[in-house]
Amino acid sequence: MICGIIDLGSNTIRLSIYQCENGRGKLLTNRKVMAGLAGYVVDGELSRAGIQVACQTLEEYKALMGNLGFENLRVFATASLRNVSNTAEAVSQIQAATGLEVDVISGTEEARLSFLGAVHGQGPEEGLLIDLGGGSTELVKYQGREILSSCSLSLGSLSLYSRFVSRLHPTKPERKAIRAQVREQLERHDPTPAPIAHACGVGGTARAACKVANLAFGRNQDCLTLTAKELHKLLKLLRDPDRQMLNLLLKAAPDRIHTLVPGLIVLDTVAQAYALEDLTVSRCGVREGYLQDRVLGGERP
Repeated sequence: MICGIIDLGSNTIRLSIYQCENGRGKLLTNRKVMAGLAGYVVDGELSRAGIQVACQTLEEYKALMGNLGFENLRVFATASLRNVSNTAEAVSQIQAATGLEVDVISGTEEARLSFLGAVHGQGPEEGLLIDLGGGSTELVKYQGREILSSCSLSLGSLSLYSRFVSRLHPTKPERKAIRAQVREQLERHDPTPAPIAHACGVGGTARAACKVANLAFGRNQDCLTLTAKELHKLLKLLRDPDRQMLNLLLKAAPDRIHTLVPGLIVLDTVAQAYALEDLTVSRCGVREGYLQDRVLGGERP
């Protein structure tokens, strides 16, 4: 069976196509559109223009699947539709226009599915999962590869950029405001965080951070781990980037040149709060968890 999973996110809309056999899913290919739906939120509502962008992208993915001769297509939405006041209206309009049902998952469910896709059965047996998206950030504490606790922060790399940044990169006051917002939500969800040595990072910002760090620090291009010190050093380099750093950003993460610094502030603030030693990026995440839980019936993908 061939199955397509569409992740309707706040920053990107991704299609991942899997070949599913004997309870396992193998990624065949994926596509990504930087739709930036968080930037279409006006007075708490996803605007008509934002809904149209979502519909257009879904129609393109649906046509792609049809041209390949596959019909099994699932769509889920995270903070892009969960954190707006017109969720039901937006879902109804999208479904009417595209014929695709949209499953809007809660922050708690997103955290669980991200853990299932990125950590369950692989990686360190204990640590902190950080799923940093465009509109939300999920944190999952786990031990023995079982969830101890989880929370969803209503902030992400794109929503923070849209709310606090006036130009391409945040100024010093804007960086302080972003960090204060992250700390406020962290304290609300976990007032007295205990130290955690290792973290698993999920999402495009974490992957982009590793790519940029690999170039900036002369590391192996396949390296997927950042120490907390490297993360903080990278953020300092990008606070007021010179021409060389801008060129490096354009090489490593051109589609995240405006959201990378807000995202790094989130990662750095979380790293400080939990006294993290390092962050290892997972190539899997919420889409693999969704495939495993909702398509394969809980069997390991």
